[in-house]
Amino acid sequence: MDPISLQLSTKNLWGWLVRLLSKHPEWLSAKVKFFLPNMDLGARNEASDPTQRVILQLRKLHTQSQTNWQAFIHCVCMELDVPLDLEVLLLNTWGHGEGLPSQLEAGEESPPESQPHPGLKRPHQSCGSSPRPKQYRKQQRELAKSYLQLLRTFARQRYDGKSPGPGQPLAFHQTYIPPILQWNRASAPFDTQEGTVAGDPKAEDGTDVSIQDLFKADKGPRVTVLLGKAGMGKTTLAHRLCRKWADGQLDRFQALFLFEFRQLNLITNFLTLPQLLFDLYLRPEAGPEAVFQYLEENANRILLIFDGLDEVLHPAGPEASASALTLFSGLCHGTLLPGCWVMATSRPGKLPACLPTEVATVSMWGFDGPRVEEYVSRVFGDQLVRPEALAELRADRRLWSMCAVPALCQVACLCLRHLLPGCPPGRCAALLPTVTQSYVQMVLSLSPQGFPPAESLLGLGEVALRGLETGKVIFTAGDIPPPTMDFGAALGLLTSFCVYTRPGHQETGYAFTHLSLQQFLAALHLMASPQVDKDTLVQHVTLNSRWVLRTKARLGLLDRLPAFLAGLASCACHPFLKFLVQQEEMWVLARQAAVVQALGKLATRKLTGPKLVELCNCVAETQKPELASLVAQSLPHRLSFHNFLLTYADLAALTDVLGHRDAPIHLDFEGCPLEPHCPEALAGCGRVENLSFKSRKCGDAFAEALSRSLPTMGSLKKLGLSGSRITARGISHLVRTLPLCPQLEEVSFQDNQLKDQEVLNIVEVLPRLPQLRMLDLSRNSVSVSTLLSLTKVAVTCPTVRMLQVRETELLFLLAPPTEKTAELQRDPDLQGSASQRKEAPRRSLQLRLQKCQLGVHDVKLLLAQLQKGPCLVEVDLSGNQLEDEGCQLMAEAAPQLHIARKLDLSDNGLSVAGMQCVLSAVRTCQTLAELHISLLHKTVVLTFAPEPEEQEGIQKRAAFPDSLMLQMPSEPSLRPPSTRLTRCDLQAQHLEQLCKALGGSCHLSYLDLSGNALGDKGVALLVQLLPGLGALQLLNLSENGLSLDAVFSLTQCFSTLQWVQHLDFSSEDQHVILRDDRRGRDLLAGGSLPEFQAGAQFLGFRQCRIHRSFCLRECQLEPLSLSRLCETLEKCPGPLEVQLFCEDLSDQSLETLLHHLPRLPQLSLLRLSLSQTGLSLRSLLLLADLFSLCPRVQKVDLRSLHHVTLHFRFSEEQEGGCCGLSDNLLGDDGLRCLLECLPRVPLCGSLDLSHNSISQESALCLVETLPSCPRVREASVNLGSKQSFWIHFSRKEEARKTLRLSECSFRPEHVPRLATGLSQALRLTELTLNQCCLGLEQMTALLGLLKRPAGLLTLRVEEPWVGRAGVLTLLEVCAHASGNVTEISISETQEQLCLQLEFPRQENPEAVALRLAHCDLGTHHSLLVRELMETCTRLQKISLSQVKLCNTSSLLLQGLLLSLSEMKNFRLTSSCVSSDGLAHLTSGLSHCHHLEELDLSNNQFGKEDTKELMGALEGKCWLKSLDLSHLPLGSSTLAVLIQGLSHMTLLQSLRLSRSGIDDIGCCHLSEALRAATSLAELGLSHNQIGDTGAQHLAAVLPGLPELRKIDLSANGIGPTGGARLAESLTLCEHLEELMLGCNALGDLTALGLARGLPRHLRILHLPSSHLGPEGALSLGQVLDGCPHMEELSLAQNNLAGGIPHFCQGLPLLRQIDLVSCEIDNQTAKPLTASFVLCPALEEIMLSWNLLGDEAAAELAQVLPRMGRLKRVDLEKNRITAYGAWLLAEGLAQGSGIQVIRLWNNPIPHDMAQRLQSREPRLDFAFFDNQPQGPWDA
Repeated sequence: MDPISLQLSTKNLWGWLVRLLSKHPEWLSAKVKFFLPNMDLGARNEASDPTQRVILQLRKLHTQSQTNWQAFIHCVCMELDVPLDLEVLLLNTWGHGEGLPSQLEAGEESPPESQPHPGLKRPHQSCGSSPRPKQYRKQQRELAKSYLQLLRTFARQRYDGKSPGPGQPLAFHQTYIPPILQWNRASAPFDTQEGTVAGDPKAEDGTDVSIQDLFKADKGPRVTVLLGKAGMGKTTLAHRLCRKWADGQLDRFQALFLFEFRQLNLITNFLTLPQLLFDLYLRPEAGPEAVFQYLEENANRILLIFDGLDEVLHPAGPEASASALTLFSGLCHGTLLPGCWVMATSRPGKLPACLPTEVATVSMWGFDGPRVEEYVSRVFGDQLVRPEALAELRADRRLWSMCAVPALCQVACLCLRHLLPGCPPGRCAALLPTVTQSYVQMVLSLSPQGFPPAESLLGLGEVALRGLETGKVIFTAGDIPPPTMDFGAALGLLTSFCVYTRPGHQETGYAFTHLSLQQFLAALHLMASPQVDKDTLVQHVTLNSRWVLRTKARLGLLDRLPAFLAGLASCACHPFLKFLVQQEEMWVLARQAAVVQALGKLATRKLTGPKLVELCNCVAETQKPELASLVAQSLPHRLSFHNFLLTYADLAALTDVLGHRDAPIHLDFEGCPLEPHCPEALAGCGRVENLSFKSRKCGDAFAEALSRSLPTMGSLKKLGLSGSRITARGISHLVRTLPLCPQLEEVSFQDNQLKDQEVLNIVEVLPRLPQLRMLDLSRNSVSVSTLLSLTKVAVTCPTVRMLQVRETELLFLLAPPTEKTAELQRDPDLQGSASQRKEAPRRSLQLRLQKCQLGVHDVKLLLAQLQKGPCLVEVDLSGNQLEDEGCQLMAEAAPQLHIARKLDLSDNGLSVAGMQCVLSAVRTCQTLAELHISLLHKTVVLTFAPEPEEQEGIQKRAAFPDSLMLQMPSEPSLRPPSTRLTRCDLQAQHLEQLCKALGGSCHLSYLDLSGNALGDKGVALLVQLLPGLGALQLLNLSENGLSLDAVFSLTQCFSTLQWVQHLDFSSEDQHVILRDDRRGRDLLAGGSLPEFQAGAQFLGFRQCRIHRSFCLRECQLEPLSLSRLCETLEKCPGPLEVQLFCEDLSDQSLETLLHHLPRLPQLSLLRLSLSQTGLSLRSLLLLADLFSLCPRVQKVDLRSLHHVTLHFRFSEEQEGGCCGLSDNLLGDDGLRCLLECLPRVPLCGSLDLSHNSISQESALCLVETLPSCPRVREASVNLGSKQSFWIHFSRKEEARKTLRLSECSFRPEHVPRLATGLSQALRLTELTLNQCCLGLEQMTALLGLLKRPAGLLTLRVEEPWVGRAGVLTLLEVCAHASGNVTEISISETQEQLCLQLEFPRQENPEAVALRLAHCDLGTHHSLLVRELMETCTRLQKISLSQVKLCNTSSLLLQGLLLSLSEMKNFRLTSSCVSSDGLAHLTSGLSHCHHLEELDLSNNQFGKEDTKELMGALEGKCWLKSLDLSHLPLGSSTLAVLIQGLSHMTLLQSLRLSRSGIDDIGCCHLSEALRAATSLAELGLSHNQIGDTGAQHLAAVLPGLPELRKIDLSANGIGPTGGARLAESLTLCEHLEELMLGCNALGDLTALGLARGLPRHLRILHLPSSHLGPEGALSLGQVLDGCPHMEELSLAQNNLAGGIPHFCQGLPLLRQIDLVSCEIDNQTAKPLTASFVLCPALEEIMLSWNLLGDEAAAELAQVLPRMGRLKRVDLEKNRITAYGAWLLAEGLAQGSGIQVIRLWNNPIPHDMAQRLQSREPRLDFAFFDNQPQGPWDA
């Protein structure tokens, strides 16, 4: 016995012995005294617990001597009442010398003694006696021989002439066909070709060889687990092995034992190995001990088979009993019967942990096609119906797929045998479409009367269900009612057999003939039993997962139950169910529908792969097309299956479901154990677009089956078979099949361990796959010679576009031929036509052979192939072994190879000598665009440009501005030629030869010599040699060990070389760049962008005044160095920008630099940046004197002592400048000192003091400084997050000053000081306090303290409390003003209170008292009115916007209005007033007889309120402006208005927009206007006057001689009314503003206006007026030269080809709106030329048109010439990044434009960001991000 089993058995025996002897303590004490007479058994050995006392006594007996212990055990067995089984165990374990467990031995060991195995029992012998060895051996052999013969006889009798044993499939015939076996995991050798034991079924008894192959291994694991799904024949194979052994065919085994775990589970008692072999299988007739010892000695010839490992109940563990699984574990691990063979069968699942890691697993796959036919042929034998049976199978695909499972094949044969006689052809198979219906037919076939008794069948189903739910597959007589048992036995559905419940005790057990039969009967009971409700039925419709490595070791018994329920829900089973249930038909239909509905719900869920397969099986069983369609349409586009077993039947069910799908699908199988012939199930599946298999278990048989299905899958585009064990045999099948799949686009055979010949065979089919785009052969074994053969295929095959090989990667990329190419290939006549060949696209090939160990010899062979091949796009030979000779060969051949893009020879061992050879070889190559060699980095890359004819084609495409290369990445870029020789250790002595080699080069625009060792000497020499290299675009000399001396040498290039426009030198990181200005454009696009005429003209214009820049970084600038630098720069043409970045700059150096500034007239900007030490005080004084030293200085920007920027003007007469001291640390003290000095500094322009860490103290100081600074024009302070501080100056004294204080957070103590400062600033006329934390009390105090001797002051307060206080409170604040309030403006929404104060204050107490007497208010309000009357005695204007007037406020306003004799302006807009409040206001306004302006627009008044409000118009004969827009003017209200208008003879402005005026109202209004001879403005927009109203107005307008503005937009006026209006308006000589937009006027109106447009017209708005090209052109001709025109809008008109353009121009035009006018590039050219003739233009709106890059180029040309232009709107056009770049270049020419809107143009986001970072005024955002000016900030 193995140690583990010994420990377990002795541990349990010890417990039983202790419990036994605890019942006989006296007997035990006497025996201890007998065996241990000399040992002291005193009180120290006594224990309080009797059990512990027994343990102590037993331990003393054992440790004394082995002989005494054996004698004591014999006494126990003879004298006490010990059960027989316990007696046997005691004697076997301890009666022959075995000791106690280790925990009882207390560290002592028994003396060694030769003993037989503990399970071998022999008679008790007296002391001193011993057996005779020879006689014992002879006796043992005779007993073993007799037992072995008895075993064979037992097995032979078991299978000869008897019914099938327990667990065998339903056996009505003894036919046996071996299923497919396939190795999964084994360390023993096996069939290397396929890994399957696949004996030819047609060979006579060929299965013997296959079965014996399972036990061929002499080394490695002798434990095999046979895995197969239910019905695959595992149990049958186990019994087959037993029978073969009994017949003497497995001669290597002397003994074979077969056990079933389902029977072993019934045994719960202690079990030893001899009991397992002898008591549970076959007991020897004599000498079991000797027989067992013989078996142990010959264990390598013993086979033990355990069937049903998945059904084991008791897992092995330290606490488990010595159960059958424990014995099984010992046998597998070799601790029991070491060397024996063990085979177990199991359903797929997680194997028990007791199995060794080296166990071999074999998959059982059932039948393939030949096996099915062989089985059916043998079943039917010579019967006449055999051909019919085979015909039925071949004709019905579903029946054929079902027969892939051996158990189901047997069921099908049984059904066919019963149905075929007398059945029409094809009818039998139709009755067996599903597994469920096959079982139904089987039950019917076995029933003598044709239909079984319903009650008995349902009773049997109830037993089956109960067993499945409780995990029982073996039943006793008490589990099954006798009638039910008789019924099952009569039909052969039940089998009976003997089972052991314990050793020596047998009972009769019953089981269903197969587990699937038990599941079918259980499903039948669920569906047909009235005792099962519908909810219980639906609960069993579930999906079971089948993950191989994630499920429990014991699989459930209900896995097939849902499929049988689904099958019973089919319509074909309805009659059978109706017969069984004897219920109404609707009852059966309802239960079937419930199952189908449950499946439908599962179909809509997101399922894992295993559950989806289960669902497909269930759906196939239902035969419901609508359910199959639901499942098919619910499947995702890509269906992946990972790591679970799939059979032919599973794929057949999936294929059946996919047949109902409309959209294509992708199937991926990765890591799934697949039945070798399962791909045949996919035959005819037309919806599969991508099919991929990745599994090591796929071999040649799998490939052969796949090759049979592929031609039938018409939609298949992508095929993958990777990670398999396919060999030449499997590849041959696929190679023959692939040409039959012309629609394939991608094929992958990667990681299949293919050899050279297999790879070549695959590649040979490339020409026969016309649609193939990719062939992946990576991770296979390919030699260099084969690789060259592959390159030959790539060169010759017309569809190959790329061959990529890198170490293990091997990839073919192909492109299907175009229609024209295919036509040329098919028709030889067309091939002779040169024009046809020229039109056909040329084939191009990319060849990447990286790290392939290619040598010089291989390169020669490769070149011979390539020179006969197609155009090469790219050749990559990096990482090989070409060395100098190979690289030279490739470089010399490059011009003949016509490589379009790149030749990569990196990492090939190139030396310095080889580099010279490469340079010489490519010197004259016309197409070389870039040569990059870096010997340090092993880089050798040659980049090529398109050939001349290709480049011409690209330029032709570039002629279309909206198809630029920027948006065509597939086109090769037209980059400037460049040569990069970086880190090649070049020195000064190499330069002369290098420049000689490069002098004649045709690819030298960029020259990069960085990372070499030229030094100052080399640079000085290079400056002399540069003119011989031509016009470069960039020269990179970085990292060459240069000093300032080299910089002085390079600076000379500004004057000697025209192309040098930018010089950038950094001493610390050795960055040295010389470049021209084209570099920015090339960097933007990654290469040169195509240029059309406008762009070329613009760039040529820009070249004439190009800016040059010089940048010096991290250098120590001494006075001498600065003098040399400035002397060198004096010869540089301008404009010139100089940037000096250094650690520090001494006063002497700065003085030297400033002294040279007057001698640099071309200097436009000088920027100084000091990283460590800032400027000293003396340096600041030097800068202060700079304005007098150099009058060209325009602006000094001193952000800090470390950053100074000087801006220069080119004309000394230009006014003013800007001094910037922002971003410093002045603080309040510094700012105070600076403000005190302002009066003495002759500044003009602006002073920026932002971001200087200031507080409210500085703001107050500014207020106090204003009186002493007469030239200050404006000042603004913001102490919030913006931290801005601006002061604007004029050249002369300003009489009016403006001050804005924002977010200053004034405290109460600041108010007196603020009031004092404001009182002294007599010239301050406007003050704005924006969110300065001045509350109601502080504002009241400020108004009371603010006193001035004379003048006006406008005070605007913007605080949050203004919006909450209410009108009454705000008026109360106004009452405390120290001056007279002449204007009050309140806006609650804008939180704004605006007052105009007049000083000194004038009072008239008598007039106040007289007016107060007429007010009826309370005491408090009377006092307020008195204060208001005193303060507002000169009040002339009240403006209330967006306020809520309560009754008290309106009553107060009424009283106030009564007292205002000088009231001239009253505005109440967008406010809420009650009817009573409106009555109060009406009453107050009726007394304002001198009112000149009344605005009541945009209020929400009702018709009655509006009518009452009209009463306020009585007597308003002085009224000049009246605005009643948005008020509902009904007929009665309009009549009152018209009556009032008749007295308003001075009326100048009348606005009645959105007032609901129709043509009738317009007629009456027109008549009233005849008296308004002073009318200058008439606003009637957004009414409905129509053509009739327009005609009435047209009759009146000529009688209004002062009319200046008329707005009739959106009035429904058509061409008739428009023409009449145009005729009338021509007579309005003083008309300045005309707005007729949003009317359907048409060209007729435009032509009428053109005949006599008023000569003083300033504004013309005709948007959305249905104008066409004719009308627009006529207007443009009339407007041309108009001296007063300021605004022109023709937006949203279809003006394609009719955009007005001017020859004379519009000198005052400020804004032109041409939004959405269908303006294209062709129209834009004359339009942009017209813009130049409008010098006052500030805003151009061209959004939502068709403008492209040509239009952008035209605009870029005119932008620098438009000095007043502020904004250009180009949203939603067709401008690309190139056009945007041109606009940015136009902005760089000194334009004053603030923003160009470019949202929603076809410009990539990253490109837009790059453009905006370069030019912030380009705005690509959806919202307008126009930058704010200093005042706005």
